[in-house]
Amino acid sequence: MTKASIRLFQTAVHTCGYWPDREARDLVLDPDNERLGEAYGRALLLGFRRSGGHIYRPHCPSCRDCVAIRIPAAEFTLDRSQRRCLRRNADLTVTQAPAVRRSEHFGLYRRYLDSRHPGGGMDNPSPEDFDLFLNCRWSPTRFLEFRADSRLVAVAVTDLVPNGLSAVYTFYDPEYSDRGLGTFAILSQIEWARRENLAHVYLGYRIAGHPKMDYKTRFRPHELLRNGAWVRP
Repeated sequence: MTKASIRLFQTAVHTCGYWPDREARDLVLDPDNERLGEAYGRALLLGFRRSGGHIYRPHCPSCRDCVAIRIPAAEFTLDRSQRRCLRRNADLTVTQAPAVRRSEHFGLYRRYLDSRHPGGGMDNPSPEDFDLFLNCRWSPTRFLEFRADSRLVAVAVTDLVPNGLSAVYTFYDPEYSDRGLGTFAILSQIEWARRENLAHVYLGYRIAGHPKMDYKTRFRPHELLRNGAWVRP
């Protein structure tokens, strides 16, 4: 991926989605470029992430708290809490499915957002909101589905690229919140990467001190992208 092949845009300054008192800005690869699918894996290496049809990276005026994080799948080691999470969810069936919205996906997504983000702008989504956020025509996406008997209780939206997996978004049934399904989804993605001999699972951004984003450092070992190089803290 070079500057000559795909243009890079800078968004206008906007309110940060994680710290509302801060200003944010993103770098975005040209969403109309036909080579986005080819460039996606390389973009992950450079700290970018996918949201819908956009590949972006935070480039904020006065904040650098968003740090890309990835898990080297072959070296990952479970801690005690993660072992308990595996045991707690051993009854679930985990399968891969095409990234095609079905009514059960959308119903689960809506219940999750209405429970987790009431009044935050993401609740009460439409089917079009679901598609625009989680999918696009060029993305190599799969839905990792988790079922209790036949009931769909969680979906981990996962992109498959040559150098690994990217954990795009996970949503689950609020009635099953005590199972730690977000953690179980990541553990399942790490196991998937191991089976396929994929090097890394990309978890997006770690934000130190943020209650919803700092949990990612509990997966060890992990690597952070600092000054253009992936390093272990």
